[in-house]
Amino acid sequence: MDARRVGGRIAAARRRALAAAGALPLPMQRITNGLAMVSLVLSSCDLLRLCSDRDRPLGFRTLGGRAFATVVCQLASVVYLLSLFGLPFSQPDPPASADGDEEGESRRSPPAAAPAAVAPAPMPDGMQTGDEEIVAAVVSGALPSHHLESRLRDCRRAARLRREALRRITGRGLEGLPFEGMDYQAILGQCCEMPVGYVQLPVGVAGPLLLDGCEYHVPMATTEGCLVASVNRGCRAIAASGGAMSVLFRDAMSRAPAIKLPSAKQAAELKVFVEAPANFEALAAVFNKSSRFGRLQGIQGALAGRNLYMRFTCSTGDAMGMNMVSKGVENVLGYLQNNFPDMDAISISGNYCSDKKPSAINWIEGRGKSVVCEATIKGGIVQSVLKTTVEKLVELNIIKNLAGSAVAGALGGFNAHASNVVTALFIATGQDPAQNVESSQCITMLEAVNGGKDLHVSVTMPSIEFLFLR
Repeated sequence: MDARRVGGRIAAARRRALAAAGALPLPMQRITNGLAMVSLVLSSCDLLRLCSDRDRPLGFRTLGGRAFATVVCQLASVVYLLSLFGLPFSQPDPPASADGDEEGESRRSPPAAAPAAVAPAPMPDGMQTGDEEIVAAVVSGALPSHHLESRLRDCRRAARLRREALRRITGRGLEGLPFEGMDYQAILGQCCEMPVGYVQLPVGVAGPLLLDGCEYHVPMATTEGCLVASVNRGCRAIAASGGAMSVLFRDAMSRAPAIKLPSAKQAAELKVFVEAPANFEALAAVFNKSSRFGRLQGIQGALAGRNLYMRFTCSTGDAMGMNMVSKGVENVLGYLQNNFPDMDAISISGNYCSDKKPSAINWIEGRGKSVVCEATIKGGIVQSVLKTTVEKLVELNIIKNLAGSAVAGALGGFNAHASNVVTALFIATGQDPAQNVESSQCITMLEAVNGGKDLHVSVTMPSIEFLFLR
């Protein structure tokens, strides 16, 4: 037990003792302390005067009324002031045990009629003995909040104390943020640091979606009204018309490090070297050592002065593949350092990838899984399920999704609301919702077919960054 905890318990014991003895309130204590000091000074001066009077013999019988009062005030003042320093004038209590005074207090056997107000008030949020000083240390900055898990070895307790510390620091409660029901040990070192609770999101299910001959029920986490209902209506129209077909036409996750060289000439030489077909086999062998599944597909360089951005692309199987391709890139950079010792790797990602940012290169070259899906919706289904006509939907798509997006200068946003659907699906399945930025890039095409009776619908999405769950 450290000195701070011992000192705190001693101070708490003294406060309990004062409360049990019926101590005066703090303002009254200050007044009585002042009166005692004045009495001590005046009585001391009077006693010194009596002692300096050589013509007057000293003795108990010779004391007059004033002298007797002076002696009484002197003794009373000394006794009162000594009590402030905790010197006992009665039989001391039994010594407290090392387990926090439980044994010592049990020996005192307080009377049954002791008032209930003497018991300490319960701590907020279910806090227990010993938690108060930890919270105080976090609030003061003596204990960093991110050290709670390693210090306490109890993730749930760490999250609970962090909530209380945050409440005291900000003055705002967290009653609206759920705490119970989360396995805080499971997220330690995995997906969220310094947790204080979790957010509840409703999850709806749309479907069944008939795709490539199989039925899928699509989970969607969202707080937007009508989103699941509209997707479900589309699934119903697709299923009633025979289903949709999909094609994966590119599988290439990318990572583009930023490399700085002493001159633009040397940067151009490195660009030529990594793009040369004769060097691809050697670079691919180095890259592929990082994973059993990742396979290098190509390297594309872009220059900005003496800065070189090399966009590595590789297949990743069912994995989303960000870590896979990053490890392969690190291997290749180490290999290139031997031939180009002056190269300086500024960043493993130079934003030429491009990750979680809208970019033309993802829209044109693709990133992750590049897919196209199509379905032919019967005219009768368009009218009965979608409540409109083929002609009106084709016109709407041209004016809104194509021309309207072009007027806005959209980058991969030639669709109605692909981002809503992708984000809801990402959150429901534990994907990174920030990668919705490029994953929802989509162009929607509508065309009247079969003599204008039916509606052909297609969506082309070149950069879906998704971990496929089976």
